[in-house]
Amino acid sequence: MKSRVIECDVAIIGAGSAGLPAYREVVKAGLKPLLIEGGPHGTMCARVGCMPSKLLIAAAEAAAAIRHAPGFGIATAGGPRVDGVAVMDRVRRERDRFVGFVVDDVQAMPPEHRLDARVEFLRDGVLQSDQGHEIHASRIIVATGTQPVVPEIYQPLGELAIVNDDVFDWQDLPRSVLLIGSGVIGVELGLALARLGVRVRVLNRSDSFAHLADPAVREAAVAALAPELNLVRRAQVTAVARDGDQALVSWSAAGGPPMQERFDRVLLTAGRRSVLASLRLERTGLPLDDRGTPVIDPATLQVRGQPVFLAGDVTGRHAIQHEASDDGRVAGRNAAAWPDVRPQPRRAPMAVVFSNPQIMQVGGGYGAYDPDTMAIGTVDWARQGRSRVMLRNQGVLHVYMRRADQRFIGAEMVGPDAEHVAHLLAWALQMELTVPQMLQLPFYHPTIEEGIRTALRDAAKHAG
Repeated sequence: MKSRVIECDVAIIGAGSAGLPAYREVVKAGLKPLLIEGGPHGTMCARVGCMPSKLLIAAAEAAAAIRHAPGFGIATAGGPRVDGVAVMDRVRRERDRFVGFVVDDVQAMPPEHRLDARVEFLRDGVLQSDQGHEIHASRIIVATGTQPVVPEIYQPLGELAIVNDDVFDWQDLPRSVLLIGSGVIGVELGLALARLGVRVRVLNRSDSFAHLADPAVREAAVAALAPELNLVRRAQVTAVARDGDQALVSWSAAGGPPMQERFDRVLLTAGRRSVLASLRLERTGLPLDDRGTPVIDPATLQVRGQPVFLAGDVTGRHAIQHEASDDGRVAGRNAAAWPDVRPQPRRAPMAVVFSNPQIMQVGGGYGAYDPDTMAIGTVDWARQGRSRVMLRNQGVLHVYMRRADQRFIGAEMVGPDAEHVAHLLAWALQMELTVPQMLQLPFYHPTIEEGIRTALRDAAKHAG
């Protein structure tokens, strides 16, 4: 088949949460883009990530609220009855609605701006599609995202071994699920399934939990959530076999006896890898690290010395939707301005786990903790007024302050409304506020936000 040549200023490989903002920046600059997508449109977030997971979590929260009602003196005889078919029907319908909005935006683009095809590099600046196109681009943005890892030990399970992408196409809820990994996906989906009546167990090979760095906050999160997850830490899966329509999994934990359980599904949440192998980067002059990933400047997202940029999850830096979108904007602006490539300002780091109680992190915080230069302020939600009123009084908040100038530098938390606390503290961090300045801000009574004030006051006591 004869190649058809397409000329463009900027080729963007991947039409997801990073690729779409990159496209908009290139268009804004008046250059000719080509947005290339080799898979389904709709972004990973809308199709198999942020949005469908929150739909499943919302159903689980409704069931949990009914079980929680007797604590207020409200009788709910028999508890909730979960209709798994109806739950998953709503998840799929609303998921498809969110995906539809993104697809509509893509289809509204000029046809000459987009190409639905898989591509690989022929050489520097030239891509080849599986449909016979040869694409010449003076600049290229790689925003191909990541894909779940399925370790070899689980291969014998066939379709019983699943990744989170598979969950949201279920027609009904399974009776039992083993989750491998207690990161964000494992915690969110594990709790949702457990609260919807699925028998759940989570195995994690280390003591980590939801990527929390502060050991006190991490242990508070484990204390609050591990019982529902049937969490086993420092667990090693020793054997996996298929027995009819169930998975038979053997495992052992540090110092414990060998265990074996049966599950309808095994959900693998312990890792993802960048989608790069199919691009044939070895045909280019791009500098690659020992994993085959292009070496980039994190401030500009440019591959060293090349008119090539990486954006989003493919960088391996921040697997978070708003960070991917910011990456897309940075890569798009710099690709459009190339060779005048400049560092772009970034927002304060923030991450949220939609468990209940919720988990959040703001800034680097505990990762750089030094007791000689930093102070920690604490609030125990068990004693905080509004959280007790709502019977949501679990967890702890730690705020981190630099002693020398009392600058607020981050926080970690498990507790009520952590998603909202995270935003307030991320705004304070980005504005470079000190703890005394934050204490001058208004706090309404009685609110969860008063707990922030308690933690800040505690930190202020330790000013250097």
